[in-house]
Amino acid sequence: MATFQPAANSNIVAAPAQRTNVKATPAATEMHGASGLKMWIAVIGSTLGAFMAVLNIQIVNASLADIQGAIGAGTDDGGWISTSYLIAEIVVIPLTGWLARVFSVRTYLLANAILFLVFSVACAFAANLQQMIVLRAIQGFSGGVLIPMAFTIIITMLPKAKQSIGLALFALSATFAPAIGPTIGGYLTENWGWEYIFYVNLVPGAIMVGMLWFSLESAPMNLGLLAKGDWPGIFTMAIGLASLQTVLEEGNKDDWFGSPFILRLSVIAAVSLTLFLIIELKTAHPLLNLRLLVRRNFGFGIVANFLMGIALYGSVFILPIYLTRIQGYNSEQIGMVLAWTGIPQLLLIPLVPRLMKRFDVRILIIAGFALFAASNFMNVYMTADYASDQLFWPNIVRAIGQALAFTPLTAVATAGIERENAGSASSLFNMMRNLGGAVGIAMLQTFQQKREQFHSNILTNSVSTFEEATRTRIAQLTNYFMNHGVTDQAAAQHKAVIAVAGRVREQANIMAFSDTFYFLGVALVAALVASLLLKKPGHVDGGGAH
Repeated sequence: MATFQPAANSNIVAAPAQRTNVKATPAATEMHGASGLKMWIAVIGSTLGAFMAVLNIQIVNASLADIQGAIGAGTDDGGWISTSYLIAEIVVIPLTGWLARVFSVRTYLLANAILFLVFSVACAFAANLQQMIVLRAIQGFSGGVLIPMAFTIIITMLPKAKQSIGLALFALSATFAPAIGPTIGGYLTENWGWEYIFYVNLVPGAIMVGMLWFSLESAPMNLGLLAKGDWPGIFTMAIGLASLQTVLEEGNKDDWFGSPFILRLSVIAAVSLTLFLIIELKTAHPLLNLRLLVRRNFGFGIVANFLMGIALYGSVFILPIYLTRIQGYNSEQIGMVLAWTGIPQLLLIPLVPRLMKRFDVRILIIAGFALFAASNFMNVYMTADYASDQLFWPNIVRAIGQALAFTPLTAVATAGIERENAGSASSLFNMMRNLGGAVGIAMLQTFQQKREQFHSNILTNSVSTFEEATRTRIAQLTNYFMNHGVTDQAAAQHKAVIAVAGRVREQANIMAFSDTFYFLGVALVAALVASLLLKKPGHVDGGGAH
């Protein structure tokens, strides 16, 4: 398979029919001077955009309660502030490669980068829930473009010898951003107000727009592709993914298939996505080239990436709930705990390309998944005293595992992807990681709830008033309450019984959280198994002169 030679033209995802007779020029292969500088500015600018888009998922989640209170949204309806963003993001990711060919990379990327900043600021001025949902959806639609476009620029503009460096930069958006998001969100909300979680996008966003404006060359739009678009595929994909994302986000709250709304949406998602698969495999010009999935490394890489999404977003989801519910932490304290998953990655990820030069990349992937899995297994014996100090080392191990696994996995999965398939590969790879996160969070919500009920039933059967230990404990608590202001013995005894029941419920919750970490560890072991089936590509390394 021919090795890609980077082209000077920034219209990097041109239609396959336009590439048939493209020849590399001497200027296209030179990696020094102004062209090399612009190439790296484009990569850094686009990855900065991807980082901001991913950050805005977790940074808002960390401050959701404050936003709900400010705009008068209830707890149930307030979830749509995040859901609307995620639905728009997951729908636009598969469309990005095609729309970039229609409008040109420069125009499409700059327009969405500017829209992302405009609607970020607009979200801070939302007066009610309806306005916030609409603004967040548009922000998600424009922000969703930034993620796959950064990935596409890396695997098409950079030569093979430099791609691992670009992918390491991209890893900062994929793994570092979710980890550091609650830290930034918690600090800004507690010290400045929830509006600043949206204002924080302005300065790095202005830098991003400036870098993209300078580095991406103008190219003509190809509006004729609109008439030739895979509209049946676009329609069924959009309906299917939007329905599926809504089911995953709202299912646990609405009792899954016990809700007619969730049941109807599930049927719509199943029918639409089935039709989408049929259309994509039969049409002459599909929106996404699904045949890439039968390639060994890309197929197993997608599986491992999906499972990584489950654990990556699942752990960021479940830890704050544990710290709030069991330890009573506020958003800033939660952010400080999660910072120890983010900060080490900032130091480690830049070193990964060097490790990829020294070791078989598959060894790095397997080691990364093994450490990531181990970090979750370290949390399976939690107690009521399990707080920030006890979470420190599991978070450090998790950070090392994520840093080691992501960049090599991405490099192996996308090695050998042709220019004409770069858009499809980017869309599929990033969509499946985000979809894995949505599936993981939905599963963890239900799993934690069911396990809490399971442990509560067992503990309740053990804590019986027929047991001497239970009667003794109730008597001790009754005396305690009577010595602290409760004069009526019956009232004191009632409070004692409530206290024992609360302790049982808390212990059941802790045991359920331990089970969720075990669940995440098992998912990562499955990812490790998928990684064992990867074949070593001959041209993946850590960068450097060849």
